Amino acid sequence: MKIYKVGGAVRDRLLGLPVQDIDWVVVGATASEMEAAGYRPVGKDFPVFLHPRTQQEYALARTERKSGHGYKGFTVFAAPEVTLEEDLARRDLTINAMAEDEAGEVIDPFNGQADLQQRLFRHVADAFIEDPVRILRLARFAARFGFGTAPETMALMRQMVADGEVDHLVPERVWQELARGLMEQQPSRMFEALRECGALQRIAPEVDALWGVPQRADYHPEVDTGVHVMLVLDYAAAQGAPLPVRFAALCHDLGKATTPDDILPGHHGHEGRGVPLVEQLCARLRVPGDCKDLAVMVCRDHTHVHRAPELRSATLMELFQRCDALRKPERFGQMLDACVADARGRTGFETAEYPQAAFLQTMLAAAASVDAGAIAQGCENKALIPERVRAARIAAIEAARPERKPA
Repeated sequence: MKIYKVGGAVRDRLLGLPVQDIDWVVVGATASEMEAAGYRPVGKDFPVFLHPRTQQEYALARTERKSGHGYKGFTVFAAPEVTLEEDLARRDLTINAMAEDEAGEVIDPFNGQADLQQRLFRHVADAFIEDPVRILRLARFAARFGFGTAPETMALMRQMVADGEVDHLVPERVWQELARGLMEQQPSRMFEALRECGALQRIAPEVDALWGVPQRADYHPEVDTGVHVMLVLDYAAAQGAPLPVRFAALCHDLGKATTPDDILPGHHGHEGRGVPLVEQLCARLRVPGDCKDLAVMVCRDHTHVHRAPELRSATLMELFQRCDALRKPERFGQMLDACVADARGRTGFETAEYPQAAFLQTMLAAAASVDAGAIAQGCENKALIPERVRAARIAAIEAARPERKPA
């Protein structure tokens, strides 16, 4: 029995990065021998065991053979005769197909160290084409490391898209990988990689459609909407924004890729067309409720936030009510963070002032200061209470506004 450290732990050590999780591969052992040594079996799809003391995962060396569509369509073979190189050969990228023995020596049969130095993603073997999740993983790694993709690997990814392999991805797994990529340092690199191979059009066509759509002439005329959205997303990431804010940044302009004929009754501009697209995307990928709710809010109301100081006090109160800001002020604060990212996601505007956020927080605090309970106690006609509370809050907003200069 020989034990090797493999995969991301070896890669990250060579890159000088903190090692988070360690994966171990055991060569030359059977499941019964592992259990006899005190390891506890936990693997469902292939033999994985927990170390009796550290509780880290140890997997028996294995090979895989394609037996169906999707990332679960594999037959696994684990046996003592499977070699370390055979186990590494089933991995996705050369930079993830390295091992380290007990003495710290790196075993690198597929030249992963060279690709690390060249900052390049390269597939280990043509078996890469058998698992569509590998496209998502490569794109996520692009967001983390900023590496380029070898031409032959990009060609395989395009073939996978053309062959329909991407269409067999499970929505929950797509969201899992996208969410992890959104939380990396430069999420735009993930979407660039997905666009380049054609996968973005299959998994998120609402986002893919933004490229080639011009920005408003007085807003950001030198780039199209897709480029702008990527700048907004990367700005949110640079601020350490949580996942709901980053997802909202991604979705805030989805309506710009549609036509004016798609405007819904009662809506104006691209915001009215964007909300159904956000809901459609979230339904397809089964996006969690906190991410969906914030994305809908930002898509629907970010232009109102940008114009907040110009809005009447009654209109501000309507905004607070639509966003449930009085009951959920933290979420409203996240909406403002996404709007700041939208305003600053433009070349040359990264540090621009955005007084709208502070203004709206002050107005919300004024509205929240109204004692609704006292109004209710003093009102004999209970049906009038909601309107009286609303009127009092509008008056409080009006009183809290800074003096407006004469036009």
